[in-house]
Amino acid sequence: MITTISKNNFLKALQATEKIISRNINLPILNNILLRTEKGRLRVTSTNLEIGVNYWVGAKIDEEGDIAIPARTITDFIQNIQDDRITLTTKKNTLFINSDNYKTQILGSETKEYPLIPQIDNEPFLKINSSVLKNVLTTVVEATSVSETRPELTGVYVHTGEGKVNFVATDSFRLSEKNIPYKDIMENSFIIPRPTTLEIIRILSDLNEDISIIISDNQILFKGEEFQVISRLIEGQYPDYKRVIPDKFISKALFNKDDLQKQIKLSSIFSSNIYDIKFEVKNDKTIISAQNQDKGEIKSSISSILKNDPFEIAINYNYLLDGLKVINSKKVIFEFTGDGSPLIIKPEEGNNQLYLIMPLRQ
Repeated sequence: MITTISKNNFLKALQATEKIISRNINLPILNNILLRTEKGRLRVTSTNLEIGVNYWVGAKIDEEGDIAIPARTITDFIQNIQDDRITLTTKKNTLFINSDNYKTQILGSETKEYPLIPQIDNEPFLKINSSVLKNVLTTVVEATSVSETRPELTGVYVHTGEGKVNFVATDSFRLSEKNIPYKDIMENSFIIPRPTTLEIIRILSDLNEDISIIISDNQILFKGEEFQVISRLIEGQYPDYKRVIPDKFISKALFNKDDLQKQIKLSSIFSSNIYDIKFEVKNDKTIISAQNQDKGEIKSSISSILKNDPFEIAINYNYLLDGLKVINSKKVIFEFTGDGSPLIIKPEEGNNQLYLIMPLRQ
């Protein structure tokens, strides 16, 4: 292989692919990134057998070829050189990287043992703008479970139909849901693993393009202009989460989100080991309090607008801050649905998002 490429474009591809690689003692080849010329471009590939990433870089190809190269070594090197153009040359199992100021050799491996990443040739099931997809995945992903006790809760549940696409995540203590309108969408459902979701969010961070989502059996493919991410889907039946969302509220209160976040963070200093803070929502203000036998206690007030009767509720402040962080609104609504029932948090405007938290026992 002999190819000349832009250092910055090559680094972008390396950073998009190497993050999924973790040290694998049983299959050392998985510690490598695969470089292969393909149809006038350089393809950069990585896999951990759960997720596979392909990223293409425009290049001047003088000789076809491929090599598997240690991911961390090449990424660290390319990240720290200054030259704009570099030439990659392979001889046997060695990659030579030459530029105006550097002549470098990195020992690699043959590519015959590198796992094949499956291809999905189905028609796209969804096409979504990258910024919209990143936003909706970011909104729900933190509510996924990190426990493998119930594998179906460790991913983002997507279900479509009735002119919209719903994205949901829950760990049984809180639930996050957001939907986007989508005309003429067929009914379908699948669960995207949390690690795959985080990778997609990362790769989409600075993109603005349409992303195709393709489904086949137990796999999903996210396809952009220069990249592909393919992943297994989580098997299993997602719980009927709609059953835990109350359809009526007893009272609701409106808050300025920034002020609310500041007061919650202040009160959290004095919370107990179950991260609890208490809300006493009154007619024109809300008292936020916390008590810790080793640190002391705090009571602070914040302006609020109450509809219906005053109420009290104790909440895990970490869950609450996570929810407020992903609600893109200057003002938020708390819906109180009864003692022992979930607290619903929504943006002031719009009905395409909600965040639910189970209360703590007082």
